[in-house]
Amino acid sequence: MNDEPESRLEVSITPEVEAGQYADFTSVWHTQDGFVLDFAVITRPPALADDPLSGDSYVSVPTRIVSRVRLPPAQVFELMKALEQQLTAYEKETGQKV
Repeated sequence: MNDEPESRLEVSITPEVEAGQYADFTSVWHTQDGFVLDFAVITRPPALADDPLSGDSYVSVPTRIVSRVRLPPAQVFELMKALEQQLTAYEKETGQKV
């Protein structure tokens, strides 16, 4: 039997944050100190544009970051496991494969 008491994380959320932010996509990048998740929304319809240096055409998708989350490297593995668990549960509940 373990004499150590178990730890329970008690999470609270302010009303301003509770509604959340909608994001069309997430960009993930890293530094030496950790990982960064930038959640963004598309602000205007995509439009054809020309690169002034090369002259090549490309589709410009104007976006705005709505939230940036920084994670220490050890937390990324926990996030990946939690996402996998929730994705599996979602697929079972809805019958949709993502």
